[in-house]
Amino acid sequence: MTDEPASASPSSAATPLPDADARPYMQLWAESIASVLGQIAGAPFAVEYLTEAPAETPPAQENDLRVVMVAAGGLRGEMSLRIPRACALGMAQLFLGETQDAAGEFKSDYQESVEELLRQVAGHAASAIKPRWGEVQLRLESATAAPSWSPAAGGWLASGVGAACPLRLEWQLSAALNAALVAASHPAETSVNEAPAASAADPGNLDLLMDVELEVTLRFGERSMLLRDILELGEGSVVELDRQVEEPVDLLLDGKLIARGEVVVVDGNYGLRVQEMLTPLASR
Repeated sequence: MTDEPASASPSSAATPLPDADARPYMQLWAESIASVLGQIAGAPFAVEYLTEAPAETPPAQENDLRVVMVAAGGLRGEMSLRIPRACALGMAQLFLGETQDAAGEFKSDYQESVEELLRQVAGHAASAIKPRWGEVQLRLESATAAPSWSPAAGGWLASGVGAACPLRLEWQLSAALNAALVAASHPAETSVNEAPAASAADPGNLDLLMDVELEVTLRFGERSMLLRDILELGEGSVVELDRQVEEPVDLLLDGKLIARGEVVVVDGNYGLRVQEMLTPLASR
C-alpha cells in the first residue's frame, strides 16, 4: 500500500484548539443548530461542543460538503465548515422529511438542501449573537476545498445521544474573526493597545478617506420565517415586520446601526430625517 500525500486527507489533529474567546461564539452556533434541527425533527436535538474530532469520524475527503460563513457588521471574518459526506446525507434527508438511510445515494439536490438548512441556522445564530456582539450579518458561500487562510481556532460540533441524524461538523475561524472575538472579550486591553494609533485620526488624515464609498441601509424592520412559510409567499402576500408604523426606522452603515429617524419623501424618493445618532461620527 502506498502512502498518500499529506494534502489528500488533512488531519483534524492539525486544527488549533479554540480559546476562551471563540468558545461562547461557537456555543451559540451549537444552540442554533440544535434549535433548528429540533424544529425540523419535531424532537429535541442535542448538539455538543467539542475540541477534538468525535469517535469514528472519518478523515477529511474531497467529497465532504464545505461552506464558508462570512460575518460582517459587529463581527467580521470567516468561519469554514466541513461536514463529512455521510453526515451531510443524514442532514439532507432530515431536512427533506425522508427516512434516514446511511447507505442512500447523495442526490444532486442534497447539497442545496443542507446549505438552505445552514442558512436557517445562520438566521437563528444572528439573532442569538446580537445581544452580545451587536448586529452581525451572516452570508453563506459554497466552497470546494479547505480555506486558503490559516485557521486561528477550530473544533467540532456533534450530535448528542438520541439525535434524529448523525452530525459531525468541523469548524475553523479565520484570524480576522477570531481577533474580533478577542477584541470584544477584552475591550479595555484593545483600547490600550490601539491608543497610540488614535493620534493618526487627525483631520488631515481623514481627508484621505472622504471619497471612500460606504454602503448605507435603511431598515424598516425584521421578521424570522420558516422555510415552509417562505415557499408559500406569492403575489399579494403580506409579510408583517416586528416594528410599528410610528416607531423610528434604523440607519445602518456597513451593517452597523448608527442612527434612527423617521421616513420622509423627497422629490418622490424615500429619505430619512435623523432623530437620534447612536454612533459618534468624526466631524470636520
